[in-house]
Amino acid sequence: MKLFTGLSAFSITPADPSGHVDTAALARLLGRIAAAGADSIGLLGSTGAYAFLSRHERQRAVEAAMECVGGRIPVIVGVGALRTDEAQALARDARKAGANGLLLAPMSYTPLTEEEVFQHISAVAQAGELPLCIYNNPSTTRFTFTDDLLARLAAVPNIAAVKMPLPADGDFEGELRRLRSRTPDGFAIGYSGDWGAADALLAGCDAWYSVVAGLLPSEALALTRAANTRNTSEARRLDESFQPLWSLFKAFGSFRVMYAIADVLGLCEAAPPRPILPLPHRERTRVKDALDRILV
Repeated sequence: MKLFTGLSAFSITPADPSGHVDTAALARLLGRIAAAGADSIGLLGSTGAYAFLSRHERQRAVEAAMECVGGRIPVIVGVGALRTDEAQALARDARKAGANGLLLAPMSYTPLTEEEVFQHISAVAQAGELPLCIYNNPSTTRFTFTDDLLARLAAVPNIAAVKMPLPADGDFEGELRRLRSRTPDGFAIGYSGDWGAADALLAGCDAWYSVVAGLLPSEALALTRAANTRNTSEARRLDESFQPLWSLFKAFGSFRVMYAIADVLGLCEAAPPRPILPLPHRERTRVKDALDRILV
């Protein structure tokens, strides 16, 4: 299994209002991803509401995932937490359950310095003893990794990849060249931000960490494979079919929209954790119309 390459599909984590994970529903969603042939599953990422779940419920989610798809598809588990010792414990839990890799964002309430983030991620990588992907998610964490910090972390044992936000200037090729010149050979550089996936893949990134693939894995995989094989016209055509959905992601946040998609498609009955409110009911028609463009 080669981690941190190709299409990594990030699932929602269905749970009741008290935060109790519906492991049967989660297993169904993950089974669809594995059956579609995605390259990996992203479990308990931002889309998976990791920050809203207790350690016990996160353990249950990982154990259910490994029981369902373990050995069929690599599973990358988000282990972010406010405290370093808690993130270390979550990393050990994931390893014990059989996870293949880890994903870590520097969560914080107090803004963190570069040295604090370096020591935090290094400590979790050591505790987890699994390949770890740095999650550079400034829109959520309010922390942006500099090239110097990424280069420093890339030299730490077990740290093998970074999940990047879309570059503000849209220059994927330039950013990839710059980061690859500062990191070891084999260090994987991938992107999140689904509306930039086609550009990122065509520029030669290693992975698309995809929100939409959590519920539409076959369709996201078709876009990934077209770009990976340099079938630019097909990649652009498929990306165009996703545009109404990308617009909804930008307007309302992909987290809210994913729960609406799951409901529209009848995949599971779940609402986002409070205080996050569901997508306004009046927008459901837009979700249905967007899906009709994709599911042809």
